[in-house]
Amino acid sequence: MTIHEPLLPPFEKVVRNIEQVIVGKREVIILSLTALLAKGHVLLEDVPGVGKTMLVRALAKSFNVELKRIQFTPDLLPSDVIGVSVYNPKTQQFEYKPGPIVAHIVLADEINRTSPKTQSALLEAMEEGSVTVDGVTRALPQPFLVMATQNPIEYEGTYPLPEAQLDRFLVKLHMGYPSPDEEIEMLNRLEKAAPLSEIGPVMLLDELLALQRKVMDVHVSHTVKRYIVELVQQSRQHEAVYLGVSPRGSVALMKAAQAYACIHGRDFVIPDDVQQLAPYVLAHRLLIRPEAQWDKLDADAVIRQLLARTPVPVQGRR
Repeated sequence: MTIHEPLLPPFEKVVRNIEQVIVGKREVIILSLTALLAKGHVLLEDVPGVGKTMLVRALAKSFNVELKRIQFTPDLLPSDVIGVSVYNPKTQQFEYKPGPIVAHIVLADEINRTSPKTQSALLEAMEEGSVTVDGVTRALPQPFLVMATQNPIEYEGTYPLPEAQLDRFLVKLHMGYPSPDEEIEMLNRLEKAAPLSEIGPVMLLDELLALQRKVMDVHVSHTVKRYIVELVQQSRQHEAVYLGVSPRGSVALMKAAQAYACIHGRDFVIPDDVQQLAPYVLAHRLLIRPEAQWDKLDADAVIRQLLARTPVPVQGRR
């Protein structure tokens, strides 16, 4: 799906700033901003070299927030992610040494190359916005966004993310290869310069936090809520689905729709917002039956079927 609706000027400025670095991926940029505004997290799945890491870095520079990177490897431990308590002989007390999870934006690079035990170290941080070490819970800085990258699961040396972990990601995105013209434009930009070093912040941190609060005031009518619930209920009844979308998925779709409406300058959600976001918010929350997979039916195709089957409510402006 392609997003054509005009953006609110501050967000258009952010998108254009990131587009100096990322060519031809406007939709992915907008959806990443949607997740940030909704206080959700992003899973970027694609082959290496298509710009996943560059997108995360450009996003952090656009808001001038702290970015930390975790390179997930098979030998990474949970303490390498959340931090440890170290004994200080001078004070005779244990002191917390923060891990790289303590940042505004965390790039969890190749998250599916580490063990499920280490992957689960992110669960509390992603759900509660805090980490617990030695029984002490500490709040993470706000805003807090995990943007995890993973290679397709068929690649050697990867572990599938547990369902509980997948359910914590608001959206799952694919970068995809650029078109020939976009790739030529990319070569032109990189021929004599490093675009990432030339972009700077275009939105203040306080402004971003204010916009996150504003999202909570975006109105969601009973009609739209009913539409979301009908989509989710049908996912649990679909003949090709082994495990449907959880109630957390319903909440995620509503929150994403609120943020998406805010980015586009509206204080109310319309059914089109739900249709636009459903493939990105719901598909990774489905488990498809093996026999359906043999018939080449995947989660994206199921979501398309659900959208086609579910009547779209007619709703006027608020």
